[in-house]
Amino acid sequence: QEWKNTFATWDPQDFCNISKIILPTSTYWSPPIFILERVNGQNSNLDYMMVTHNGSFNSTQPFQVTLTCSLMILKFPFDTQTCNLSIASFLYPAVSDLVMKTRRSPAEMMKDSQSYFLTDGEWKFTNLSITEYMEQLDHEQFSVVTYTISIERRPTLYILNLILPTCALYLLDMAVLFGPSSLEEKVSFQIAIILGSSMLAVILNNILPTSSNKPPVIGTM
Repeated sequence: QEWKNTFATWDPQDFCNISKIILPTSTYWSPPIFILERVNGQNSNLDYMMVTHNGSFNSTQPFQVTLTCSLMILKFPFDTQTCNLSIASFLYPAVSDLVMKTRRSPAEMMKDSQSYFLTDGEWKFTNLSITEYMEQLDHEQFSVVTYTISIERRPTLYILNLILPTCALYLLDMAVLFGPSSLEEKVSFQIAIILGSSMLAVILNNILPTSSNKPPVIGTM
């Protein structure tokens, strides 16, 4: 966070060329903001901010937060999810008191986010966009900044463990059905294929996300 306070300025030449100082956050006013989609989180103990001689305040508060997002898993495991992180302050109206702006462009923040997101897990970070708008609440307008995060699922594991075995079972079923085998052999092969399909259905039921109104296409086949 960065803001200016015209009442907290001084001439560095009058104070041994001191151009900036570090103060506790409780010493001066700071913008009270919160995240709309926040469920819980862990705040840091970094309760200090830097003040420069021109009245510029700079406060860094790193913390880990858990957000709520709506999942669209119709194309699972080839799906792409978007999650919003909305920062707002409903204590000060935007018309007269507080207007929030982003200091960096979406491209710069996208580059920084990709450098932080170094995991080789299930998700791949793809895009970050920023929207600044005014929220109407109780006949007042409040400033809101929304970060839209897009992540893409890596489908390789699901293709190897689910899709390819399922296709192989279906091809084997067709080969046995139209093959020259006797009826007894076909029945035994069909029972084995049914058991294998049932096992894959159990695995599919355990790995499919359940927090979506529309089931994935792969789960309805």
